[in-house]
Amino acid sequence: MIPTEDASARKREIEDKLQQEQETLSFIRESLEKSDQLTKGMVSILSSFESRLMQLENSIIPVHKQTENLQRLQENVDKTLSCMDHVISYYHVAKDTDKIIREGPAGRLDEYLACIAKIQKAVEYFQDNNPDSPELNTVKARFEKGKELLEAEFRSLLTRYSKPVPPVLILDAIGGDEDMEVQEDVTLEHLPEAVLQDIICISAWLLEYGRNQDFMNVYFQVRSSQLDRSIKGLKEHFRKNSASSAIHSPAVQTKRKETPTKKPPKRPVYIPGTIRKAQNLLKQYSQHGLDGKKGSNLTPLEGFDHDLRGVKHLSDDKHGAAAGKDDVLDIEIDSYIHCISAFVKLAQSEYALLTEIIPEHHQKKTFDSLIQEALDNLMLEGDNIVSAARRAIMRHDYSAVLTIFPILRHLKQTKPDFDATLQGTAASTKNKLPALITSMESIGAKALEEFADSIKNDPDKEYNMPKDGTVHELTSNAILFLQQLLDFQETAGAMLASQESSSSASSYSSEFSRRLLSTYIYKVLGNLQLNLSNKAKVYEDPALRAVFLHNNYNYILKSLEKSELIQLVAVTHKKVESSYRELIEQEIQNYQRSWLRVTEHLTERNIPAFQPGTKLKDKERQIIKDKFKGFNDGLEELCKIQQGWAVPDKEQRDAIRQAEKRVVSEAYRAFLHRCANISFTKNPEKYHRYSPEQVEDMIDRLFDTSA
Repeated sequence: MIPTEDASARKREIEDKLQQEQETLSFIRESLEKSDQLTKGMVSILSSFESRLMQLENSIIPVHKQTENLQRLQENVDKTLSCMDHVISYYHVAKDTDKIIREGPAGRLDEYLACIAKIQKAVEYFQDNNPDSPELNTVKARFEKGKELLEAEFRSLLTRYSKPVPPVLILDAIGGDEDMEVQEDVTLEHLPEAVLQDIICISAWLLEYGRNQDFMNVYFQVRSSQLDRSIKGLKEHFRKNSASSAIHSPAVQTKRKETPTKKPPKRPVYIPGTIRKAQNLLKQYSQHGLDGKKGSNLTPLEGFDHDLRGVKHLSDDKHGAAAGKDDVLDIEIDSYIHCISAFVKLAQSEYALLTEIIPEHHQKKTFDSLIQEALDNLMLEGDNIVSAARRAIMRHDYSAVLTIFPILRHLKQTKPDFDATLQGTAASTKNKLPALITSMESIGAKALEEFADSIKNDPDKEYNMPKDGTVHELTSNAILFLQQLLDFQETAGAMLASQESSSSASSYSSEFSRRLLSTYIYKVLGNLQLNLSNKAKVYEDPALRAVFLHNNYNYILKSLEKSELIQLVAVTHKKVESSYRELIEQEIQNYQRSWLRVTEHLTERNIPAFQPGTKLKDKERQIIKDKFKGFNDGLEELCKIQQGWAVPDKEQRDAIRQAEKRVVSEAYRAFLHRCANISFTKNPEKYHRYSPEQVEDMIDRLFDTSA
C-alpha cells in the first residue's frame, strides 16, 4: 500500500504536468489559428497577384506582337534599301571604273584587276536580271576593253623585259670549273621577279575569266624570238672574238678577258690547232697531190731530223691565208658546238619559266612551238655542215670529215640531255637531232671509206716523188689523218658501225665499233703499204727505192708507237708492229746490197797467189790496180749519190752507217793487209787513195747534204 504523502505528491506532479500540457495545447491552437489567418492572407495576395498578371499579359502581348512586326518591317526596309543600293551600284560601275580602265593596268595591276572584277559582276547581274538593258552592253564593252588592255599589258611586259641572255652568262651556264669540288649551277633569270609575278597573275586571269588562250601564242612568239636571239648572240660573240684569245672555248683553256673570274667549260671538245693543221695539210694533199700538182709534205715526226729533205713548204703568204681561213673554221666549229649546248640549257630554262606562266595542259604544246625557230636554225646549220662536207668529199677533200668529228661527238654526248629536254614535244621535233646525227654518221663513214680508197689509188707521179727518198706526203697525210681518229675513236667507230647492215651492228656495244675502227686503220695501212710499194718502182736505183720504203715504213711504225694507234690496230691485228719491223729490216738489207759493188772489189777472187817479195807479172799487177780503182770509184760514186739521200730518223741513220762502216771497213782493212807487201805499182798513192779511217768518215757523211 502506497503511503498517503507519496500519493499526494504524485497527484500534484500529475496535475502540474497536465496543466503544462493544457497550456502547450492552448499555444498550439493559437498558433494554428494564426497560421490559418496568415495562409488565408497569402492566398488572398496570390490570387490578387495572379489576377494582376493576367491583366498585364492581356495588355503586353498585343504590344509585343506589334513591336515584332514593326522590327520585321524595318529589316525588310533596310534590306530593300541595301539591295537597291547594290543594284544602283551596277548602273554606276561603268562610270566609276572608266578612268582606271582607260589608263590601263600598268603600275597598278591589283587595282586594275579589282575594277575588272566589278565590271564582271555587273555583266553577270545584267545578264541574269535585265539582259535587254543598254547597261549590259555598256559593261560588256568595258569588260572587253579591260581584257584587251590586260592582253596588251601581258605582251608589253613580256616584250619589254624579255632580253637575250648575254653570251658570257650562257658560257657560264654551260660550263663549270673542273678544279672545283662542288659545281655551282648558274641560274638564268629571264624576267625580274616582280614582272614575272605580274605576268603570272595576268595569264591566270586571262585563262580563268578572259576565256582567252591567245596570250599563249604571244608568249611563245616573244620567248621564241629571245631564245633564237640568245643563241645568235653567242654565235656573234665567237665571231667577234675570233682573232683574239679572249674567247674562253672548250678547246682552248684560256680565260675570257671580260670575265677573268668566270669558270671554264667542263671539258675540251676538240683541239683547234690540231684539226687546223690536219685540214691544212690534208687539203694541200687532196687538192694538189691528186690533181697532179706538187703538194706539201708534213713536218717530220718528233724525233726525226728537222731538215727532212724533199719536203716542200708553202709560201708564207699562202700559209698565212690558209691559217686565217682555218682559224675562222675553228671558230665556226667551236661556235656551233657551244650553240648546241646553249640551246639545251636555254630550252631547259625556258621550260622552267613556261611552267609558271602557261597552264599545265598547254605547256608541252607551247614549249614545242617556242623552241622551233632556234632548233630549226641549229638543224639547218648542221645540215649545211653536212652538205659542205659532202661537196668537199666530192672534191676529194677528206679533211672535211675532221670538221664533222667534234660536232658529231658533241651531238651524241648531248643527245641524252636533248631528249630529256624535248620530252613531250611532237615526234617531228624530237627526231630532228637523231636525223642530223644519222646524216653526219653517213657522210663521215663515206669520207672514211673514200679516204681509204684514195690512199690505195693515189697515182704514182714521178715528179711528186721525193728525190732524196724521204717520207712521202701520202704517208704523212695518211698517218696524220689516222692520228686524228684517236681523239674521236667512239665517234669514228660509230660512223663505221652505222653503215653495217648486219644485226651485229646494233647488237654489239662500243667494243664492236672499236674493232671496226681497228680494222679500218689496218685497211688504210695496208692500202698505204701497197701504194708505197708501187710508188717505189718509180726509182730506178734499187738502193734509193729501199731507202724510200725504209723511211716510210719507219715513219709509220714510229707514228704508230708514239700514239695509241698501235694499241688500236692491235685489237684486231696483234702482229702489226713485228710486221713493220720485218719490213724495215728487209729494206735495210736491200739497201746494203748497193755496197756489194764496192766490197766485191775487195774479195780474194782473181787475186794471184804470191809470196812476199815475189815480183808480179803485168797481168797480176793490173788485177790489183783494177781492184783498187773499182773500190775507189765505187766508194766515191756511192758516197756522192747517197750523201744527197735522207734518213730522217737519227737512230736509224746512225745504225745504217755503223753497219755499213763495219762491213766496208773490215773488208777494206783485210784487202789492204793482203796487199801491204805487194809491189804492184810505182805510184801506190794513186791507187791507195783512202785510209780505213777516211773510208769510215766518208760513210759517216752519208745522208747529210751539209757535209
